[in-house]
Amino acid sequence: MIHRLNTTAPDFDTRLRTLLAFESSQDAAIEQAVADILADIQQRGDAALLEYTRRFDRVEADTIAALEIPPADCAAALAALPADQRDALERAAARIRSYHEHQVMHSWQYTEADGTVLGQKVTPLDRVGLYVPGGKAAYPSSLLMNAIPAKVAGVPEIVMVTPTPGGVRNPIVLAAAAVAGIDRVWAIGGAQAVGALAYGTASIPAVDKITGPGNAYVAAAKRRVFGTVGIDMIAGPSEILIIADGTTPPDWVAMDLFSQAEHDELAQAILLSPDAAYLDAVAEAIARLLPDMPRAAIIGTSLKNRGALIQVRDMAEACAIANTIAPEHLEISAAQPERWADLIRHAGAIFMGSHSSESLGDYCAGPNHVLPTARTARFSSPLGVYDFQKRSSIIHVSQAGAQTLGPLAETLALGEGLQAHAASARYRVKS
Repeated sequence: MIHRLNTTAPDFDTRLRTLLAFESSQDAAIEQAVADILADIQQRGDAALLEYTRRFDRVEADTIAALEIPPADCAAALAALPADQRDALERAAARIRSYHEHQVMHSWQYTEADGTVLGQKVTPLDRVGLYVPGGKAAYPSSLLMNAIPAKVAGVPEIVMVTPTPGGVRNPIVLAAAAVAGIDRVWAIGGAQAVGALAYGTASIPAVDKITGPGNAYVAAAKRRVFGTVGIDMIAGPSEILIIADGTTPPDWVAMDLFSQAEHDELAQAILLSPDAAYLDAVAEAIARLLPDMPRAAIIGTSLKNRGALIQVRDMAEACAIANTIAPEHLEISAAQPERWADLIRHAGAIFMGSHSSESLGDYCAGPNHVLPTARTARFSSPLGVYDFQKRSSIIHVSQAGAQTLGPLAETLALGEGLQAHAASARYRVKS
């Protein structure tokens, strides 16, 4: 059902590396198809976009304007939601907004003794594009997590693309767009939608950054347009790592492992504990609870191929292993989570204590659920307001400051063989 490992075994390091190995090889056929689609969008714009929408989404339209979903339709979708769903969306949005307001960067400056002013000017991006999966794959929570930080950052225009296969619109996605305050929405998807956002067409304005999840074609397109526009990240399969001291009910931990394994067969769910009896209890809970899960086949495959219950020497060793894995989601399911959190350096999000299930973070706790995967938490961070703001340096050199900085710059410029740089600095120095 699931791998059992022990850190005292001589082959532990090898087995762990094998378990963690994930070959994110790019499918050559997908890459070529995406390259062709993007080139076509660049060359033919709206005409190509309409053609691909007709081919892939089975939606007939003569103009891009016919594919735009007006704000009134999003507002109507929100009004038509069952009261509990609408309340949940709005309360989650409020919590996400409140959390991200703490992330806002502000401009600053200081004045040196000679009157030179140095500082940093913080400004939002002008226009951001969100990709939101449509059809049966409804992710209103991801829409909120991508749009609200951009709103808090002060981005003046946020646009959204979402495919509508067969012309079927997902009402909860449109409702979430209304809650988030999306400015414009188009019923388009796939690599062609990413291309339209990146390059612009006659009808769709180019954006400065594209965020949001998608299938392999969308991911490949985002990878290719990076540099023309910014992107959030190229996400791999979902991951959860749980460090448990044995004080959390085994059923809770088993279900937390399921919560990520149910995403897809490549998702990874791992439990670390120094308590062998507790690992046995979790294994029993997995076997007992799994048959009743609607996505049992996916969970079972994920746990069999990439899951593990690992016995460690102690909680400190568990934290060291966690830093090696650098997981997307890390649960410290322990009586004193703060003690162990101090030892964690690499994790996308840290859930502390037995009541902090990863699922709460996915939907409504407040912090962003767009997180680094595949060990990239070693050098990257969750999506946030800072991803929608940029910084410009402020340099206002006084006349007195130029007398100090000029000779320094001239010397360094001459050392690099850049005479014009040196002369430019020297001109500001009084003879």
